[in-house]
Order: sequence, then structure tokens, then C-alpha cells
Amino acid sequence: MQIRAEQKEDFSTIEEVILKAFENVEMSDQTEHQLVGRLRDSDPYIPELSLVAEEKDGILGHIMLTKISIGEEESVKSLALAPVSVLPSYQNQGIGKSLMKHSLEKARELGYESVIVLGHPEYYSKFGFQPASQYGITAPFEVPDEAFMALELKRGALEKVSGTVHYSTEFSQT
Repeated sequence: MQIRAEQKEDFSTIEEVILKAFENVEMSDQTEHQLVGRLRDSDPYIPELSLVAEEKDGILGHIMLTKISIGEEESVKSLALAPVSVLPSYQNQGIGKSLMKHSLEKARELGYESVIVLGHPEYYSKFGFQPASQYGITAPFEVPDEAFMALELKRGALEKVSGTVHYSTEFSQT
């Protein structure tokens, strides 16, 4: 399996992967593919952090990290992770795990210091994510505390950060 940055010619295939990945997810509004499209056309988009997992069968998974800010001062270069998608027939085979590890390492290399995610605590805690509330970081909307998580890519990066996460407007459009 190869993990690489997405290319323009991948966009329609990625949209299909995302649609299929979230098709039967109970807590999904089935618009994750639209969010990814909006984020690609925004300032927070980082081409090097929108990655695909590819094998001879084609693109099997996708992950995207985009810029966010936390609190009133932008003292930490932070990212939002949304979403991670793997074709249903390839789930539970380590593709999502590979996408996660590769994207977090790439984010570190690019100088980003933290990542915020809203997701399943059991899954994301495997990668070191902890409830964001432990850092005094809150979501801009109501969510279960355990599902809103943060990860330091640089040790101590969130020690002096607190406040509400500010997502780009693309996250709130429908």
C-alpha cells in the first residue's frame, strides 16, 4: 500500500470512498464528502495533509488535516482531523491506522504542534488523543467530552493553550 498526497484527478474517487465509508454510520449526516470539497477550496487546506491510501485496486482510503485556531491567540499551530475514510470492504485491515500515523508524522514534519478531532474515543485514543478538556480546550458546539479530543504533536504544545476551537466556516456550511 502506498500513502500519498491527493491529486486533483483523485477528487471524484475520494468523494466515492468517503460516501461509501460513511454510508451506514449511525452518527453521520452523510455530508462528509461535501465538507472535504469545501475544505479543499479554503485557506485552511494543506495539500500535503490530504492523503490517500492506494493499492493496485485503486484508492482505498483518505484522510484530511486542516488548519484551525484555539482560543484567542494563535500561539500553537493546530490542525483539525476530519474525516478519516476507508472503503467498507477494506476496513479493519490497518488502512485507517496507516493513514493516521502517516498524516500525524507529516504534520509534525511540517511544524504543526497539535491536532483536534471529534470522533470515537476508543479509536483515537490508540494514537494518543485525550479529551481536549484536559487542556482547557472546548468545542464551539455541544459534544460529549470524551469525543472531543486533542493530541500534542510537539511535547508541551498545549500546556499554555486554552479556550474554544475555531474551525473554518467550511465546517458549519451545509
